[in-house]
Amino acid sequence: MSQSPSNPRVRVYVRQNCHLCEVALETIARLTTEAHTSYETVDIDADPALRAQWTDQVPVTFVDGVQHDFWRVDENRLRAALAAPGARS
Repeated sequence: MSQSPSNPRVRVYVRQNCHLCEVALETIARLTTEAHTSYETVDIDADPALRAQWTDQVPVTFVDGVQHDFWRVDENRLRAALAAPGARS
């Protein structure tokens, strides 16, 4: 389930009927809950520019505004990024 916070730590670009997106979101939801932080999803098909930019790479994960992963979420890397010093809470 996606969240819609005003200032999410994690943003995930997704599209409908994307199996990799579903798998990534399960991991992201679990890890952001563990880290007591937030995430949001953005459907690239709702914006032609985003669809053109990311169509072959979804899901694309950003942490604190920096691209982190695409296609798959590396659980250990995401956990480390969410725990990194200086990360906003």
